[in-house]
Amino acid sequence: MLVVSRKVGERIIIGDKITVTVVKIGSGGVRIGIDAPTEMAVMREELSEKIRQEERDRQLRAEEQSHAESQSLEAAQSPNTDGDPS
Repeated sequence: MLVVSRKVGERIIIGDKITVTVVKIGSGGVRIGIDAPTEMAVMREELSEKIRQEERDRQLRAEEQSHAESQSLEAAQSPNTDGDPS
């Protein structure tokens, strides 16, 4: 990890297309501005983690639903083995 000191208005360049600018320094934190290509997602870490968790939850629900549907289908296709001819 690169750690640098910057003053308000100073920038850090990442590659050819990303610029990080120190906008404001306050008692509770630092406000930064990020210029990046529109096709590149730029977000706070906690938001990224929330999105990842929601996607994992959505995939799990879809897998559970698919499993339940396949079990229902198997049960409907299974011959009746309880001795009842109906």
